[in-house]
Amino acid sequence: MSEASFRDVILDELSRASRKMRALFDARVKERGLTLSRARTLLVLSKIPDLTQRELAEELDIETPTLVRLLDGMEKHGFIERLSVEGDRRAKRIALTPYGEQVAGEIASLAKELRRDLLTGVSEKDMAAAVRVLRTITASALTSCRESV
Repeated sequence: MSEASFRDVILDELSRASRKMRALFDARVKERGLTLSRARTLLVLSKIPDLTQRELAEELDIETPTLVRLLDGMEKHGFIERLSVEGDRRAKRIALTPYGEQVAGEIASLAKELRRDLLTGVSEKDMAAAVRVLRTITASALTSCRESV
């Protein structure tokens, strides 16, 4: 395939793979009674504990009002608790409850299993090249976003 052909296909394939992976992950978390949004939030909070609502919204790349609705449901189900931020009575830190930590661990295991299933047959060398390419694409997208604002 020529370089021009690869340029025509790569982002389409990346988008297609992303949609398929998201659908698989969504199906697997639904089997456990979770939504994709809740599962993603649990994973983020397990990796980066005690984020403020604003920081969590940025990590998840969602609007704050959307996050507030998401957190309301997660708090109601006992996954998280909102804690006051010293010195800023309007800000809230989001912490996993013990139950939330347990479920986050289950979701992390599920994600690890999915990665293993999807990457079977892909060499370390190919994965390293793919990571370099994806990081370059991400950096270009970030630069383009900054320039358009």
